[in-house]
Amino acid sequence: MKKGQIYEGIVEKVLFPNKGRIEMEDGTVIVKDGLNGQKVRFQVTKVRKGKAEGRILEVLERSLAECEPVCGHFGDCGGCTWQNLPYEEHLKLKEKQVKELLDQAADQYSWEFEGIKASPDKYGYRNKMEFSFGDGKKGGPLELGMHKKGSFYDIVTVEACQIVDEDFRLILKETLAFFREKEISFYHKMQHTGYLRHLLVRKAAKTGEILADLVTTTQNVPEEENLLEDWKNRILALSLKGTLTGILHTCNDSMADVVHNSGTKVLYGRDYFYEELLGLRFKITPFSFFQTNSCGAEVLYKIVRAYIGDVKARVIFDLYSGTGTIAQILSPVAQKVIGVEIVEEAVKAAKENAELNDLQNCEFIAGDVLKMLDTIEETPDLIVLDPPRDGIHPKALRKIIDYGVKRMIYISCKPTSLARDLEMLQAFGYQMEKSCCVDMFPWSANVETVALLSRK
Repeated sequence: MKKGQIYEGIVEKVLFPNKGRIEMEDGTVIVKDGLNGQKVRFQVTKVRKGKAEGRILEVLERSLAECEPVCGHFGDCGGCTWQNLPYEEHLKLKEKQVKELLDQAADQYSWEFEGIKASPDKYGYRNKMEFSFGDGKKGGPLELGMHKKGSFYDIVTVEACQIVDEDFRLILKETLAFFREKEISFYHKMQHTGYLRHLLVRKAAKTGEILADLVTTTQNVPEEENLLEDWKNRILALSLKGTLTGILHTCNDSMADVVHNSGTKVLYGRDYFYEELLGLRFKITPFSFFQTNSCGAEVLYKIVRAYIGDVKARVIFDLYSGTGTIAQILSPVAQKVIGVEIVEEAVKAAKENAELNDLQNCEFIAGDVLKMLDTIEETPDLIVLDPPRDGIHPKALRKIIDYGVKRMIYISCKPTSLARDLEMLQAFGYQMEKSCCVDMFPWSANVETVALLSRK
């Protein structure tokens, strides 16, 4: 098997998150986005120690489970992975992948797997989208949407995207039409020239409040103030189901292709909106972290509360606490909840939200968990962990283990990281009692996992 060669094979299994495994005479090949049972033609892109990676060129025979995607952009857009799989099969795939990962990590004892919970909404579930400006091919017309599958540069205008609701689509289409009319250039990553970078749209599922934020460089465009005023008026004229609470302009001259805030100006309304979860109200700013599936988050947090049960804990640590959503949901069962989060803006939002919900027993600390644990005088009775995708730094995890709490709740958006961290937790006496998945990201390869751990 050599790099660059083209072969045919059958995808025998899909490993987390979207790695299709093909067994060939010369070894195993991993291809992205293949479905179990598909016969594919693929090109080898990397070979190392008997294992190879490949890129699917063509599906020769479809999987028996395969279906027609609902979204017309699927295949071109890189935003979704499994639109060609019925939702029930989509859930079964994620459930099987997580179960296998956790079985391997906890193979020395028995534990209860409670399966996967579906998202309350299969379509239109996202409350936040970061659309990118660019072109679909070099020199082509201005586009606004998602990166083309497998491309760092090309953009697909996703005016019929199905994971957001109609208000997102209307704001996208009107923004694109406006800037095409004005012939305003997008930011070119290689030349570092151009004006338009991203369109950030956030909408609360419960309150219907909307923020629209145009992200640009600070490079000069003719009569920028009038241009932004005209764009604002075009967005305000739209007939939306939700309520526009803010139209913003953010400057970003960062070299990285991410939405970075170097200063935001309010063109209309205010720079925040409100969302509601499980009877609590949350103030959300353009760049503060909040679960992208509000209704799915309620399912997730109900499981967390159920895993904790009715036990009254004196002190709960909510580590990697983000904007403090979990801490506030757990406050009724604790004398005190202490949240630790490295992003200062998120901590500020957490404090404001606790005050908004009249919660007096929540404290939030800004800083790295590894360092901040040395500064906290209280000793926890229960620890909730909700780390970023890469999991917990081994030194931080050892400090967490040293508290010796009887129970922990581990929430993971990447089950491979949970499985890895379980190795150290188990080595120091913790075992997984039960675990459950929540499909927070329908049609993607991602899944949220909750595990209850106890010290034996």
